[in-house]
Amino acid sequence: MIFVAELLNHGADPNICGGKYGTALIVASSRGYVENVKELLAKGADPNNEGQSTNGTALQAASSGGHIEVIQLLVEKGADVNAQGGFYGTALQAASYWGHIESIQLLGEKGADINAQGSTYGTALQAASFRSYIEAIQLLVEKGADINAQGGAYGTALEAALHESQIKVIQLLVEKGADVNAQGSTYGTVLQAASRWGHIEVIQLLVEKGADVNAQGGFYGTALQAALYFGHFEVIQLLVEKGADVNAQGSTYGTALQAASFRSYIEAIQLLVEKGADINAQGGAYGTALEAALHAGQIKVIQLLVEKGADVNAQGSTYGTALQAASRWGHIEVIQLLVEKGADVNAQGGFYGTALQAASYFGHFEVIQLLVEKGADVNAQGSTYGTALQAASFRGYIEAIQLLVEKGADINAQGGAYGTALEAASHEGQIKVIQPLVEKGADVNAQGSTYGTALQAASRWGHIEVIQLLVEKGADVNAQGGFYGTALQAALYFGHFEVIQLLVEKGADVNAQGGFYGTALQAASYFGHFEVIQLLVEKGADVNAQGGFYGTALQAASFGGHIEVIQLLVEKGADVNAQGGDYGTALQAALV
Repeated sequence: MIFVAELLNHGADPNICGGKYGTALIVASSRGYVENVKELLAKGADPNNEGQSTNGTALQAASSGGHIEVIQLLVEKGADVNAQGGFYGTALQAASYWGHIESIQLLGEKGADINAQGSTYGTALQAASFRSYIEAIQLLVEKGADINAQGGAYGTALEAALHESQIKVIQLLVEKGADVNAQGSTYGTVLQAASRWGHIEVIQLLVEKGADVNAQGGFYGTALQAALYFGHFEVIQLLVEKGADVNAQGSTYGTALQAASFRSYIEAIQLLVEKGADINAQGGAYGTALEAALHAGQIKVIQLLVEKGADVNAQGSTYGTALQAASRWGHIEVIQLLVEKGADVNAQGGFYGTALQAASYFGHFEVIQLLVEKGADVNAQGSTYGTALQAASFRGYIEAIQLLVEKGADINAQGGAYGTALEAASHEGQIKVIQPLVEKGADVNAQGSTYGTALQAASRWGHIEVIQLLVEKGADVNAQGGFYGTALQAALYFGHFEVIQLLVEKGADVNAQGGFYGTALQAASYFGHFEVIQLLVEKGADVNAQGGFYGTALQAASFGGHIEVIQLLVEKGADVNAQGGDYGTALQAALV
């Protein structure tokens, strides 16, 4: 390319970095343009400049293309044969990835580190193994490549070779001393990796060469679980024949049976049970095989497990029992089957507490009806949500609420994180739910939970429509209780100005004491809500009232470092030397 020389002669800088390839030298090297490489080097091109590209250095680019003359030129001009960078890691890895035998030989002669680590493939041997280049593998091993070196995405050369499942490559590596039980990568061992991909010939070879069929490790736990997760039935049969422990624990799925149940592989389940798998073994994310099967809700799988002796009341996992899990997912046929087989509809446990609460939280109306018909206690306590009614109220499911109340749910029952059904609904701003709850007898002034009352919960989260409705229904705007003390202080936590205005209009006492901050003015001062402070002072808030953690409003503002608020409070008559609270005076609070 004559024009390259022309550009260089007119002052083109060969070391400018940018673009897809990084530098001009990297482009020429990747293309194998020998004459252009010579010209660029003669004009001072740096052979070790990566140019911030994915190609790495010019030597790596030339090595990936197998451009032997370019490689020789670059090395003669000082290219670092062991430079790290780019997609391939080193020049030797680049050459190995593409199986360029001459390039590998030359780089080795020039001092390339045969075992250098880097890039996705770990070592040159792993790169060659990943691509199934037998000659390259043989050459690298002859040159001293560590056949069991760990690193890269595939862990070892043997696992990397499994990508293409070339039996000849795997045989070669094993013959050269590859450890068939080495741990590495996502899969744990090479046998687990082969089992995951269903490479039966490879598995047979590995087992013959001493691979441990019960080795633990990796994402799937064991080779058997890896095979089961992907339903490789022939592999499962082979592993069991070779002594795989059908009850081994490990990984997300606990046991092989749980993995098979999770994936709904009926043949595999039958085989495992025949081979002695414990149908009620506990472990893994799903607790039991029965709960794992519920993930997919396959009725035939669940029927099979129950027929084989699965305990329908076994506790385990996030959901507690199989019935709770089925209720959470709304699998009505499964629920009917479980109840017929003796599942306890009132069993306690798991995140949702009971099956009814699980169904109520997700608004599965038909499931709720069925559970109640089967004797579920509508007032059972448990879990974050207290009762089924609170769970349904929190989520705003009107039909579920109506059904539960018709079936005798105590509308004012206390419990759970939200105290009452009305508080749960108020917390989430479920305006459509609040009206029927109040009509059904919910006490608008009931105390409970962190928030104290429903009005405080609604005020804390700024649900103005809910607040208006609650006040219309008789909620006491000055009720004391909970972390915030009053509804006014709860609203101040996030500076809900419209809510504060509404509460003051509805008679909220601006000087009421209570909660962590003492008064509403102290709370507003701590958070620096300037407009709110002006409103409260206009409405008669005492700027020198004592109480709460900080003592006075001025101390609260000083601790928070709100200079404009401090100025306003002083203008309004705040005593700068008032004593009180943890920090003594405003001056001390400002210095903490």
